[in-house]
Amino acid sequence: MNLKDILAISGEGTLFKFIAQGKNAIIVENLETGRRISAGGTAKVSALDEIAIYTSGEDMPLSKVMDHIWEKENGGEAVSHKLSDADLKKYFSEVLPDYDHDRVYSSDIKKVIHWYNILHNLNLLVKEEPEEDKAETKAEAEVEAEDKVKTQVKGVKKNTGTAVKKTVKQEQGKKAGSK
Repeated sequence: MNLKDILAISGEGTLFKFIAQGKNAIIVENLETGRRISAGGTAKVSALDEIAIYTSGEDMPLSKVMDHIWEKENGGEAVSHKLSDADLKKYFSEVLPDYDHDRVYSSDIKKVIHWYNILHNLNLLVKEEPEEDKAETKAEAEVEAEDKVKTQVKGVKKNTGTAVKKTVKQEQGKKAGSK
């Protein structure tokens, strides 16, 4: 999932989109209401694309966790974040089996599920292509562009060659006609 420019502000129950940087604050827009506010320097603002979940191995970026939820729900909405802690932990274990049960609290799980549902309801969950697919697509586009340029160059050379031959024949005709 692409979570660029989406922010969470401590004490607020929703998500925000970054709009602009002010002198002593940032201007954000509430994703649900569209209302703009300024978040002062004392507000704890977190960018979703910089958040990761503790796992038994390396930390997993929130975007990957959202991908796992998306896959589990087949692109649908997740369970309610208001379920009991035990139910939320069970659900999260199904989504991310190797998450660190000691360092990931129920409140963290609630936030992740709540954020997922907000983004889902606003149709902001867009599945990203894996990096390998992007690299292959880019390489294919470059090859197509090269082929197109080669075709154009061949066409220019062919047309230029024809024009040169015509000019030479015309010059020879003029010389023959002047004799």
